[in-house]
Amino acid sequence: MGSTFMGLETARRGLVAQQSALYTTGNNISNANTLGYTRQRVDLEQSQSFPGVGQNAPRIAGQLGTGVVAGSVNRIRDSFLDTQYRSESSKLGYWENRSAALSNLETIMNEPSESGLSTSMDSFWESLQDLATDPQNSGARAVVRQRGIAVSETFNYLYKTVAAEKSDAKNELGVAEKAVNTILSQLDQVNKQIGSVEPNGYLPNDLYDQRDSLLDELSSYANIKVSYEASGGHSLAQAEGKAIVTLVDDKGNSLGTLVDKNGYNTFKVNSNADDSAVKSITIGDNEININDYESTGKLKSIVEAYGYEDTDGNKAGIYNDMLTELDNLAYTFATKFNEVHQQGMSPNEIKAGENQSISFFADAESADGSITDRSGFASRISISASIESSLDNIANADPGTDPTKATLGDATIVSKLADIINQSYDYGNNSQTSNFRNYYEGVIGSMAVSAQEAEKMSSNATTLQQTVENKRMSTSAVSLDEEMTNMIQFQQAYNAAARMISLTDELLDTIINGMGVGGR
Repeated sequence: MGSTFMGLETARRGLVAQQSALYTTGNNISNANTLGYTRQRVDLEQSQSFPGVGQNAPRIAGQLGTGVVAGSVNRIRDSFLDTQYRSESSKLGYWENRSAALSNLETIMNEPSESGLSTSMDSFWESLQDLATDPQNSGARAVVRQRGIAVSETFNYLYKTVAAEKSDAKNELGVAEKAVNTILSQLDQVNKQIGSVEPNGYLPNDLYDQRDSLLDELSSYANIKVSYEASGGHSLAQAEGKAIVTLVDDKGNSLGTLVDKNGYNTFKVNSNADDSAVKSITIGDNEININDYESTGKLKSIVEAYGYEDTDGNKAGIYNDMLTELDNLAYTFATKFNEVHQQGMSPNEIKAGENQSISFFADAESADGSITDRSGFASRISISASIESSLDNIANADPGTDPTKATLGDATIVSKLADIINQSYDYGNNSQTSNFRNYYEGVIGSMAVSAQEAEKMSSNATTLQQTVENKRMSTSAVSLDEEMTNMIQFQQAYNAAARMISLTDELLDTIINGMGVGGR
């Protein structure tokens, strides 16, 4: 036979359980706008029935329910959607940053426009054609010199501006490296806190939320895989355990462990000897060659923008490639132009009766102005001191075999100079010839196609990530309408349990104060 006070205890348990559910609902409502918060739910479980099985158990019609208990407070979250979100986040981080870098490069090159390199070159060729019409016109010579200076300054500006963007990318790479290490340190701290709470039989939901937010943030920098290891002790079956975070490539192969149960490994980006390109990535004691680092994310796109050493030891990357192309264009153009110019004779040379092989363009950092180093030449190209000092040092005549017979009215060399733009040379330093216009259009076209692709992929990645996020939010986010419904539901159950206690009290009052008084 059950205890006289059994009904009172059953009602009390209902009161406490519904109260816990109400408090949890209140917590959900309070955190409706908290970033990263996952809605929680109290799992209500039946308490053990009476009587239990045993030799001395009372014999009654059947087992009676003894009420309800609040089993645990769980988060409503789908781990599969978390994995999907982080996968899309790494892709978005990569394409978004790559698109921004290429967009910056397009802005710098500014093609087609009235202030771009192609317009400066066209104006220079036009001035040479005008001089070829009247080689004795000093005004036409002045225009050639000024247009030549404009070409040099355009090359200088483009190179230095792209180099400045590359420097900014290096700073961004340093910021990203610091951010990754900060996240890893925070994940390690949260792991330790979770490891100290779970063995005591509790679910640290707030710490779980904090950890998931950090993992979401980390996934934008690189492709990661997350697994969990039990904390031990008296951990509940629902306890997630400590997170093990692994850096993986796009095929899912491990590149190194970022965080484990014992701590975290520092993430470091290593540059080459002259600090101009990324050489490798270090995770703890494990060094990964940058060409083997195939983990999609923001970090990879920053490396590709700033520059890295390819398998042949050459510098590659968005900004490095454009700097190389500018050097190729400036070096090939200047050297080929000088070769023709040195063959001709200027008014001053005609007066002297000898060909002095005067150069039109020069290397601003060379002692004698000679052009010998291709690397970085676009930043150093300038008008030679001879051309700058006198307009009459601009060659126009072909000396033939006898320099003394060259004439001021001869425009043979000027015509050849004006035709250089149409001549095919190895501008790319790759044994493939092309004229200036076609080669430069190829450079700009390739950049534009890459920028268009990056923008499209960034838009696609944004859409996919948002789709997954919407699904995740529909599962994990707080719905005020749903919480208000739950609040009313638990409130009614609480009121009913309280009424049951009142009823039980009346029954006990009848037994205590009403029984055994008959006939007094």
